[in-house]
Amino acid sequence: MVRLHVRFSEPSEKRTVSTVNKLIRVAVVLAAVLVGYLLWAWNHPLHPGNEIYVVKPGTGLISLAGELRRRGVLLETQSFLVLGYFTVQKREFKAGEYRFHDRINAHELLAQVAAGRVVEYPLRLVEGWTFRQVLDELARVPHLTQTLHGVPHTQIMARLGAPGVHPEGRFYPDTYFFMNGNTDVMILQRAYDKMQTRLRQEWGNRDEDLPYKTPEEALILASIVEKETGRTEERRLIAGVFINRIKKNIRLQTDPTVIYGLGAKFDGNLRKKDLLTDTPYNSYTRHGLPPTPIAMPSGESLYAALHPEKTRALYFVSRGDGSHEFSDTLEEHNRAVTKYQLGGRQQTFSSAGSGNKAPKVQ
Repeated sequence: MVRLHVRFSEPSEKRTVSTVNKLIRVAVVLAAVLVGYLLWAWNHPLHPGNEIYVVKPGTGLISLAGELRRRGVLLETQSFLVLGYFTVQKREFKAGEYRFHDRINAHELLAQVAAGRVVEYPLRLVEGWTFRQVLDELARVPHLTQTLHGVPHTQIMARLGAPGVHPEGRFYPDTYFFMNGNTDVMILQRAYDKMQTRLRQEWGNRDEDLPYKTPEEALILASIVEKETGRTEERRLIAGVFINRIKKNIRLQTDPTVIYGLGAKFDGNLRKKDLLTDTPYNSYTRHGLPPTPIAMPSGESLYAALHPEKTRALYFVSRGDGSHEFSDTLEEHNRAVTKYQLGGRQQTFSSAGSGNKAPKVQ
């Protein structure tokens, strides 16, 4: 009986081993299929469309997966959740608007949200703009939360941490990017800080023998240079002319300061009576720099004001093509005015600065 018992147990053990082997093979195949599916699910192209996907505050992985499935971006959520559990460290995603490029895969999409790469909108502050124009642009731009309507300029500067500072020319012209819901004050703060940084840098590296007592005076002249020319190659030379006039105590006699002083009264036509009407900004009736900048200077104009070209010129006049003719003497300048502004016709006048008919130079 013992021999019979041993003889019958051997096939049973073999069947058990065979069954285990089959189960292992099935498990391996299933695992391979599962891994293959996950790899496909994580890497095959999705088609989110050119739409905005809003991630609300407190959104986590499960909520995100559900929203993507609801909007038809994901076929199912399980593979996305598995990917997230293995790759995402944050429990909540950055709130904001997201836009995904076509054919993005699940891995790239999740990485974008995890990194908080939200939709950003551009806002350009243009060199030569006044503070009024800056505020108008901020009020016009969509997606930006408006907080400054009707707020006095003094309070705006106080919000920026600069109480008592005149706002004109204090903001760096550049393109700034913002997220939906950001405030207008946030843009101004960035532009103000950038101008402060740039002004400190240029002031620290300024040329010697400049007539400025403070960086603010350099900012004022830079704003005048900005309004006088749009040509980068002329800015340092124009700054040099104004530096020469300041050193010789000659009035700057530049039209942009007069126009700024006229404010809303300026109708686009600068008349002789305007040049003779005294205001704090009339550089035909007053010596030295005006009390504040008259616009936002570009980085090139700021550099020019602190690194002016060495020149003997005291005058310049527009040639009518955006460039200027520079002269060392009033006689040369009057001839240039006759040539470029009067069409060659002789006329009795005295002129200075940017070449308009103006009060006699003092």
